[in-house]
Amino acid sequence: QVQLVESGGGLVQPGGSLRLSCVASGSFVSINTMGWYRQAPGKQRELVATTISGGSTNYADSVKGRFTISRDNAKNTVYLQMNSLEPEDTAVYYCNAVAIVGSMRKRASYWGQGTRVTVSS
Repeated sequence: QVQLVESGGGLVQPGGSLRLSCVASGSFVSINTMGWYRQAPGKQRELVATTISGGSTNYADSVKGRFTISRDNAKNTVYLQMNSLEPEDTAVYYCNAVAIVGSMRKRASYWGQGTRVTVSS
């Protein structure tokens, strides 16, 4: 099983920056994809950015050019550098990992508890 712990959320003014971190721990064979999703009040959870173990990345159109996802495979950690933050970025940000687990090497998806990001003046 995989446990994900996020950190780095908080209150920031428009135009500011934050860096989110997510550390994966537990028992797994490997972690393939790690990523960030967010859920704003009254809205569905949406993809922000993902990265696979080989290094390729994918971003939501709304964050391209402002957010950067990176990964430290040795530390099982994924980061989200968020620049030029806008009030529309206010949401709870969730870390996600898709891992291979168990002796049967099953593919499973795991979620963190979420970290709140508020962009407001």
